[in-house]
Amino acid sequence: MSLQGLQSLLDGILMGGVYALAALGLSLIFGVLKITNFAHGAMMTVGMYVVFALGNDLGLNPYLALPFAMVLMFLIGFLIQRFPIHYIEHAPTHNQLLLTLGMAYILENVLLVIFTPNYQTLTVKGFEKAWRIGSLTFAPAKLIAFGVVIIVTGCVYYLLYMTNTGKSIRASAQNETGAKLMGINVRNIRAIAFGIGAVCTGIAGGLLTPIMSIYPTLGETFQLKCFVITVLGGMGNLWGALVSGLIIGVVESLSGYYLGGSWSEMVIYGIFILILFLRPTGLFGRGNRREN
Repeated sequence: MSLQGLQSLLDGILMGGVYALAALGLSLIFGVLKITNFAHGAMMTVGMYVVFALGNDLGLNPYLALPFAMVLMFLIGFLIQRFPIHYIEHAPTHNQLLLTLGMAYILENVLLVIFTPNYQTLTVKGFEKAWRIGSLTFAPAKLIAFGVVIIVTGCVYYLLYMTNTGKSIRASAQNETGAKLMGINVRNIRAIAFGIGAVCTGIAGGLLTPIMSIYPTLGETFQLKCFVITVLGGMGNLWGALVSGLIIGVVESLSGYYLGGSWSEMVIYGIFILILFLRPTGLFGRGNRREN
């Protein structure tokens, strides 16, 4: 592989980590609530604008602004699940999809009113120049974002598998009735899980703020990518979402380099369709065919 090809590969891995974190939140929400959250991309954009506002208006370093974004995103996610979504959890699937899509439009229009539709860019002082490691160059914001993704992923793993709250979340996802019989407040646990999913996507959005220009409907692009990653990884499979996110990031970067930027999206969705044709449950889903 040429030096430029290797550079594209590494760039794809770094961006794929951010995609994976965003998809991790979507996969967690589906795994616990069995709801595909079409407001996920809009929630990601909210995280972007929280970091942008704190950085642009208050001069706060965007990475120091992430904890504020995390708190706000958890509250938004908790309240969205606790009130509107809770009442349609057992409704037909199309009702669930329409509700989350409506929530997405509400969040996008709130952002339009507050921030206008203009593109906004946040520059991080001291990070304007690329870092060099040997013959390779790295955008500092992408390298830091990947490091944060690793830390956050480790924290989510610890929360889910090493804490009582995490055990309650997994128990509620596996058997709601059994969890209730064990004294778990499933309603609160579902809201907490939705809040954690919102935190993951909010952090992913915040990490992208120093990397790209943002606008209120930007999340629609990431919504589709997160959905593709979640399906490829196996709906509800957290580790599958992480690996699939890295794969999508690499495919996007390499196809853009070798075939041109206009081909990257086509290659991603072409591979997506091919994999689902060969393995309908995704790369890491259980089983490879639907049982009759």
